[in-house]
Amino acid sequence: MKKRLQDLTIKDAFMFAAVMSDEEQCRHLLELVLNTKILTIHVVTEKSITYHPEYHGVRLDVMAEEEGTRRRFNVEMQVKTEIALAKRSRYYHAQMDMDALLAGESYDQLADTYVIFICDFDPFGNRLYRYTIENRIQETGKALNDGSQTIILSTKGKNQSEVPVELVRFLQYVAQETDEAETEDDYVKMLQERIKSIKKNRDWEGKYMLLEEMMREERMEGMQEGIQKGQERINQLNILLSEQNRGEDIIKAATDRDYQEQLFKEFNL
Repeated sequence: MKKRLQDLTIKDAFMFAAVMSDEEQCRHLLELVLNTKILTIHVVTEKSITYHPEYHGVRLDVMAEEEGTRRRFNVEMQVKTEIALAKRSRYYHAQMDMDALLAGESYDQLADTYVIFICDFDPFGNRLYRYTIENRIQETGKALNDGSQTIILSTKGKNQSEVPVELVRFLQYVAQETDEAETEDDYVKMLQERIKSIKKNRDWEGKYMLLEEMMREERMEGMQEGIQKGQERINQLNILLSEQNRGEDIIKAATDRDYQEQLFKEFNL
């Protein structure tokens, strides 16, 4: 059963992207995560909450750029356990660099890039609220200083004394199943008010409905493509069996799925 807009919380990718489309909310989060001052930022709305064929479907991460430094940020909410975060991070860094190069920047002018995942699970099992990853020289342990950094936040951390209390409160808020829990944290209160505003906004409701429709169509296309590929595989198997005069195997495979899979392996299909 699909969720209504009113049922979404900060951990839902659409709501997170909608909240972070507010540049002040996004700037505050970046300061919180990076533990450094962030200047005025511009959220690249045309690359958030939209459908991009080159990104393999619906994109719900948040893209932002800092004015002056041109530092680029990609922030994404992750609720389901994702085993390919490292490769996903690599892809996002490469995409930000490619966008800059296509815009006319040279390699030596590439701005620093940050990929930030906010996870409602612990990707490494070390019970840390924050994991900071950067490229290093293996032999010396020194940072490569290539300007790329990945930060993975986890709501399952236990090291409260090692990270800012405001970050801990934010992650505890993300971990909750409701947006209405009482809190003394000013930033969390700001997020709650922003979410209430979004849920009352008809434009956001329309965007959410459109997104749901795009995702439904994408799933249907995927199912149809899978059915077509499956049928082509069966047809190919039947042709190969016919060439070997194995009519009985064709009949048996039509009613015995395990035997059909065995034949697929036999013919490397």
